[in-house]
Formats: sequence, structure tokens, C-alpha cells
Amino acid sequence: MSRIHPNAEASRRRLLLRDGPGGGAAVSADSASASAAAKCYTVWMRSSMGFQGTDGFSVYDAGGALAFRVDNYSRRRKIFAGELTLMDGHGAPLLSLRPQIISMHDQWNCYKVPEEGQTKRARSQQLFSIRKCSVLQGNREAEVYMSSSCATTTTTTSPASDPAPPPGPQAPSFWIEGCFRRRSCKIRRSVDGQEVARIARKKAGPGKAPLTLGDDVFSLVVQPDVDCAVIMALVVVLDRICWRPYTPLICSS
Repeated sequence: MSRIHPNAEASRRRLLLRDGPGGGAAVSADSASASAAAKCYTVWMRSSMGFQGTDGFSVYDAGGALAFRVDNYSRRRKIFAGELTLMDGHGAPLLSLRPQIISMHDQWNCYKVPEEGQTKRARSQQLFSIRKCSVLQGNREAEVYMSSSCATTTTTTSPASDPAPPPGPQAPSFWIEGCFRRRSCKIRRSVDGQEVARIARKKAGPGKAPLTLGDDVFSLVVQPDVDCAVIMALVVVLDRICWRPYTPLICSS
């Protein structure tokens, strides 16, 4: 059975074994260039906590390690959905996602999870809002409005003392074009149209005859200097606003 995640680390180990101890410098150079390259993830729409059900997100990095996860996932309608929490691979909370109940658009807001020891007031630090586009906006799936105090390429630990202003006439910081349901879309920066991340169907198997996996497993490529946690939070919300009925693989009584 083929792996559902890439395994670049295994390839580097094979290179070291082939070249011997003297090949370590080459591997180090490889690692340095890889850190400046785009980051590749495999998103599996199944909870990493199997005993709690099959719905959720498990995201693997290029080495096959669990990088992000969402276990408290609900596909109920927005008014009943509640808050979702994006965690790292070890289960530490990173970002919280909440639906905007009263809104003309299907909108979700993202907040920074306060660090241990911080007061609950820190939960008001809003990082961005994302809302679904209307059918009149052509190929755009959704638009993202970053907080005025949050830079687009900083990490999720950057200070964000002021909540993001309401979208209104404000220009979006990013937009998502394409079709998330088909697992074929790009996240672009609005200021210059540059692609910062891409979602695509996942292929596995021999190079000449790869097998296209189902839409519950797909690839996510994030460009350098872009916050991967924020991009993954956008993916989670895209799955909510591009809603469709979900049929789990395993049913429990």
C-alpha cells in the first residue's frame, strides 16, 4: 500500500548511505535549500483520534510527521458548528476558528490561542476573517481579510492587539481562486496576485502510472516565508464554507 504522505527525509537518508560519511556536506546543503523552498503537506480529512470518530484533519509534512491536526471537528450547519481549534502535531492549540453567526456572507473569524498564563482577554486577538464569495465574483472561492496589526508573512505568535476591521469596502488581503471541492485552487496575495499556497489532488504510486487518490486526501504546497498554520486554518474554513454532505468510512453505533 502506498504512503499517503511524501517522504523527502527518507530520500536524503538514502543519499547519505550511498555517498558515505563524506556526503554529509551535500545533505546539509540539501537541507538548507529545502528550508528556503516551498513546504509540501498531505492533508488527510480524518481525525488523528480514531476512537472519537473519523471526521477531522490530519496533516503530514514531507517527512511523514504529523504537523497539524483538527480533532474537534463538526460539519453541522454554521449556527450549530461551534468553535474549531487548529493544533500542531503534538496537540498544542495554535488557532481558534469561529463562525460569524450574524453575517450576510458565510464568514469565519480566526483568533490566536492565548499562550499558557495569559488572560482570557487575549482570545480577542483576531488575526483574520474569511468569507465565501458570491457567484458573481467569477473564479473566486473566498476572500481573506487580515488584521491591520498582523503582517501577512509573520508567524502566528506575532502581536495582534487590535481586532480585524469588518470587511466592508476594505480590499481583501488574499483571495482563493479555483474550486476547493475539486481540490484545485490557489491562494493568492491581493497586492500583487502572487501565489502563496496551492491545493491539488494527491497522486501516489509509480511515476508512469500514478493513482489519483480520493478527495479526502490532497496536497497542500505553501511557499517560503508564509505562515503554514494560517494557510492550514484557511483550508479548514474552506471545507466548512464549501459545505457538502459527509459520509464517514467507518460507522459506529
